[in-house]
Amino acid sequence: MEPIHIFGTRLDYVIIIFYFLGILAFGSIFARFTRSTKDFFFGNQRFSWWLIAFSCIATTVGSYSFIKYSEVGFKFGLSSTMTYLNDWVIMGFFLLTWLPIIYFSRVSSVPEYFERRFDTKTRAMATTMILIYMIGYIGINLYTMAVALNALLGVDIFWSAVAVAVVCSIYVMAGGQTAVIMTDLLQGILLLLAGFSLFLIGLSVLGGWNNFWNLLPEALRLPFAKFNEPHEFPFVGIFWQDGISNNIAAYFMSQGMILRFLSVKSLSDGRKTLIFLLFVLMPLAAISASSAGWLGKAFVEAGLISRNTPSNAIFVVVANQLCRPGVFGFIMAALIAALMSTIDTLINAVSVVAINDIYRPYIIKGGSDKHYLFVARIISFMAGAAGILLVPLFQSFKSIYVAHGAFIASVTPPMVVVIILGSLWKRFTPSAAFSTLLGGSIAIAFSIKYPILITPFAHGVAPEGYIFMRAFYGITVSLLIGVLITLFTKPKDIQEIRGLVLGTIDDAKKIFKGGEINESRGKKVTGWLKVVDGQRILSFHRIAMNLMKAQPGDLIYLSDGKRWLGGLRSIHAKACEPHEGDTNTILISRDLVQEGELIEGRRHRAELIF
Repeated sequence: MEPIHIFGTRLDYVIIIFYFLGILAFGSIFARFTRSTKDFFFGNQRFSWWLIAFSCIATTVGSYSFIKYSEVGFKFGLSSTMTYLNDWVIMGFFLLTWLPIIYFSRVSSVPEYFERRFDTKTRAMATTMILIYMIGYIGINLYTMAVALNALLGVDIFWSAVAVAVVCSIYVMAGGQTAVIMTDLLQGILLLLAGFSLFLIGLSVLGGWNNFWNLLPEALRLPFAKFNEPHEFPFVGIFWQDGISNNIAAYFMSQGMILRFLSVKSLSDGRKTLIFLLFVLMPLAAISASSAGWLGKAFVEAGLISRNTPSNAIFVVVANQLCRPGVFGFIMAALIAALMSTIDTLINAVSVVAINDIYRPYIIKGGSDKHYLFVARIISFMAGAAGILLVPLFQSFKSIYVAHGAFIASVTPPMVVVIILGSLWKRFTPSAAFSTLLGGSIAIAFSIKYPILITPFAHGVAPEGYIFMRAFYGITVSLLIGVLITLFTKPKDIQEIRGLVLGTIDDAKKIFKGGEINESRGKKVTGWLKVVDGQRILSFHRIAMNLMKAQPGDLIYLSDGKRWLGGLRSIHAKACEPHEGDTNTILISRDLVQEGELIEGRRHRAELIF
């Protein structure tokens, strides 16, 4: 199909340009909250669950989502929601095992977990695979953004990708994880509003829900695709490639998503984040991201747009059809929000892995934190550049969805298997982990050259759909390698892996706190901050301590009383001995005030973590 160009009015372009500039300025504001690598990578573990949930949805509904799922919705109807509604499969595993392991073990990257759980060579292999995964993801996001800008502005796809990469890299370089979280909060809300606004306007144009429903071909009204057809979107292929391989990779392996959960103030808030994300925001996102495709099909049947409309441009075409000048610019700005929100996370995540798993341990050991922060910002820019170089590769695929599916199914299965076995099975050995990563990757490479290897795993899917079934093939082969090698090799001593595997979570909590844990559930208290001399002093009146059910040495979370800040001004610190002064006064040292961006004399809230 010939490319299609949709040109807006001058007002639309002004809104889009100001959005770009606004996001750049908004993200850069948070540079003052970034004074260390802990701030740059993790946002200093300060944020509330609702803020992180919206940030996660902005990352999940990322650069490919509106374009990709509108295209799928246009071709296959309501079954396009399958990929957003199957995340619940991994929820229990994530909540009860992986989240507490990564949160309490204080790992700064997934490869670091692999070294502590297994050995150095497994960490090196994992580092390589995760960098390939994340840089590839940056590339496909940039490509999707470029497709949208090509349809909107007629700008060459490659140079469109360059422009987006530069903008994202600049504000990630400036503000790090805090900038990413705060900009994604704004963008997450914007993209959900824009998607639903477009859907409601479309229903109104078509004369209501009944007319829309009747215009959809019957086959497109089903919530699930057929089991093993069509080959571009079979249910079984989507389940293994997206529901299992991609979801586990996204939540367990993707450094970008893990950084989100490492930024929450507590494990409890991390669990609230996931539950709200999966059962509220993801269903909303499924509709928001796909609905333009459903409307597009109804518009074709109603004669409102051409049957020759390219499927990968359907979102832009429908938005232009429905929106008045200015509103079209707002919708395109929302698209840009979605497109940028995943790229910024991935760029930040690449810098985390590059610094903590390559630069710090092997290139410059024992450098200053200021030096590592500077290098992290440079790597952020380099990550965007590397993604640009992959744009031509993804252009060679038949569609954006096929490109994404082929990439995920080819890269993630061995890592998925090692993460599952490593966190659940104490017996799983270092030799088995390394062999699984290497052997699984080789097996997948052979399946690309010899697709016939996938036939026994294809569930009747035609060879054209093997790009999806490669995920099931890769998981099965990797699982077989891991189990067999484990049975014939020696595991690590249980003392070496405490806190890193299911059944040892309490050990992880003790290590995290540096002492015995207190899991009492007291009340939150409020008080006025008063700065005192000393190092890391945080003292409450004994009445406040009793209300929190806290003891000296317990970990306390102290935050600004303004809840809408979401933890932007907050700190974790151990409680000192209680004071006998004013019951509403919290005594705190200046170093903690400065570290948490707290304000003396303002009312603050405190709660026991454990």
